[in-house]
Parts: sequence; C-alpha cells; structure tokens
Amino acid sequence: MHPALPPPLSTPNRNLVRLTIVRGITWTGYLAAIIFGIEVLGFQLRVLPVISVIIAMGLVNVVTWWRLGRPRAVTDTEYLLHLLIDLTGLTLLFYYTGGSTNPFITYYLVPITIAAATLPWRYAWIIASVALAGYTFLMLFYEPVPQLSHGIVGPGINLHVLGMWLNFGLSAGLVTFFIYKMAHALRRRDQTLSRTREASLRNEQVLAVATQAAGTAHELGTPLSTMAVLLKEMKQDAKDDRTLEADIDLLREQVDTCKSRLQTLVDNADRRRLSEPEITPAQQWLHNVIQRWLVLRPDVSHRLEVTDKRGQPQLAVDATLEQALMNLLNNAADANPDHIVINLDWNIDEIVIDIRDHGPGVAMSIADQLGETFVSTKSKGMGIGLFLTHATINRFGGGVSLYNHQEGGTLTEVKLPRADTGAT
Repeated sequence: MHPALPPPLSTPNRNLVRLTIVRGITWTGYLAAIIFGIEVLGFQLRVLPVISVIIAMGLVNVVTWWRLGRPRAVTDTEYLLHLLIDLTGLTLLFYYTGGSTNPFITYYLVPITIAAATLPWRYAWIIASVALAGYTFLMLFYEPVPQLSHGIVGPGINLHVLGMWLNFGLSAGLVTFFIYKMAHALRRRDQTLSRTREASLRNEQVLAVATQAAGTAHELGTPLSTMAVLLKEMKQDAKDDRTLEADIDLLREQVDTCKSRLQTLVDNADRRRLSEPEITPAQQWLHNVIQRWLVLRPDVSHRLEVTDKRGQPQLAVDATLEQALMNLLNNAADANPDHIVINLDWNIDEIVIDIRDHGPGVAMSIADQLGETFVSTKSKGMGIGLFLTHATINRFGGGVSLYNHQEGGTLTEVKLPRADTGAT
C-alpha cells in the first residue's frame, strides 16, 4: 500500500508564501521606478537611504524564503509581524520620496486588504491603525520631490496623476492575485474536508460491517460443521447412486470451502497481518484468484487474457484484496455466467484488471452510486459487497469503475498501483 501523503501547507504558511511573492514584485517595481526617476526624470532624492530601505526589504524577503523551508508552522502573530515590517518599509520609503505627495501612498491599502482577508479581526485593525498612523505622519513629515508636483509628461498629464494611475494598476493586480489565491485555497480546503468526512463515514460503515462479519463468522462455524457430518453420512447411504454421490461430493467441497474462507476471515482479523501486504507477480496472483473462484462457481465459463508485454508487474496483495476481486467476479457471474472475459494489462504506474460480462448492464441512474453507499443492482442484494470492494481497493491506492459495454453487458475496471513502479 502507498504511504500516506504528507499534509499540505497550512493556510498561514501558504499566505506567507503569497505575501513574499507580492513583496518581491512590489519592491522590485519600486527599485525600477526610482532608478527611472533619477536617471530619466532627474528626481532629487537622497539615494543612499532610499536604496538602503529597498535592500533591507530584499533581505527580509530572502530570510522569509529561508524561514518557509523550516518545518515550524507560521502563526497569525508571525504573519502580522511580516505585514508590520512591510508597513515600516513603505513608510521609510515614502518619507524619502515625497511623503503624502507620492502618488504611490495609497499602496497602504494593499497590506490592509491582505490583513482583512487573512488575519483575525483584532490583527486586521492593528494593521489598519498602523497604516493610518503612517499616512498621517507622512502628511506632516517628509522630504519633498519637486518633480512629483510640477513634472509634466504629456498634454495636460501631471506626473503625480500618472503615478497615481500606475499605483492603481499595481495595487489592483496584487490585490486580485492575493485574494484569488486565498479564495482558491479556501475552496480546496473545503473540498479536502468534504472528502475527509466522506472517507470517515465510509470507514465507520466498513468497521460496522467488519464487526458484524466477525461475529457471523463464529456463528456459522457450528452449522457448517453439522452440514459436513451430515454430508459424510449421506455419502455412505448413497454408495449405490453415482449421481447422488457426485452431488454430495460437490456439496461437501462447497462446505469445506466455506469453512476455509471463514477461518481465513478470522485469521486475517489480526490488523498486524493486514498492515504487511505480500508482494507477488500480478499474473500469478490473478490466476490463483480465478482458480479459487472457479471452485465456488463451477457453472461459469471464462477466458483470461494477458497483454503481451515484457516483464512481470508486481502487486501488493493480501486476503482482503483477493476477496474484493472475487466479489467483482461473482457479480459478473451473477449477471451472466457464460463467456466472462478477464483481461490483465499494465503500464509504468498501475495494473489494470478488466472483467467483462454479458449481462443486462448497469442502470445509469445508480452507476455513480455503486460502491459509495449500500446500493445494489440485484433484486435481493444489499450492496455491501461492492461497498467493501471499493473500500478495500481504495485502501490499496486503486479504484473501481463500472461501464456499460458498447456491445452489451458490464465492463468492470480495477486499477491498482504497481509495487515495482518504474519498471517496464
């Protein structure tokens, strides 16, 4: 069986990744704008403190990427600290580049929006208050840039107005990016939680069925033993009737098979054995399963087809997987015991077992529900067999699909991961 996948990044971790991307885009843009302003527009700035602020924010980003590689989870408090660092950097940059006259001053709204969308109510108000305090400070204290007030770049277009337009485009793009990614993450989280709830419910149902099966297995032992004794006596009384003797032998064989399967069920109740599946060639395992199935269903006719490919794919199996496949074979035999076709194929990642019967097919109204709940295609069936079959094959990392074959009947497709993934 495949090991459990590592848990995805938590929501604060993912949000910090996105904030780091936004920070990198923003400060790279500011650096380009300042270089353009100095070299092309002739801005009179104190270059050293401005460049120092940008370099400091770049170092913060580098440290943040390094921190994201650590296994420790990001907390809301840590995320708040990152936003406060961003506000501090913006305030220092705006102080040296015109203060409240800088058209990019409204970029303060970006960290406010991010905080409102990702942080608790109290932390969001802290960010809003700090941003408002910074804006207020920059209205009173700043180093002016004359070109921002008097520079003209075209007919009737003030440089300050052009800067406001650029800031609007940058802010709109970054806010849209961040909010979209956050909403997408929330949708994915909801889908994951939904699948987890469904899996939990299915596991509870499987456990309930398994508990009943274990009790039933013990209860069936006594009547099967009684039947075996009676059949032995009946065989002695039927020595002169060859036909009756053959029927009794067949019944005795079926009883012995039932006793053997019940004993296997009890033995495999030990969870430690279930946790260590056996690695075996898929073709050999499938052949053995079919032979045991034919003992239970001597009335069927079948054909086994194995794709002509090089190599022998390996499969991780245990008794529960064998029982799951036999359930599917029995369903095919119940639909029509004649001309059942079993096909074994594989690729680099998985093994595919197709079971084709010539029965009436599956009604489309219930096809999607088979295996998910106790739904059956048989008049007297309860759907437990397909439910347990799906649960078992899913536990091995595989899946089961049922299709109506174009030439009639049902095609059951079983996909299982190879135990030797990467082989040819």
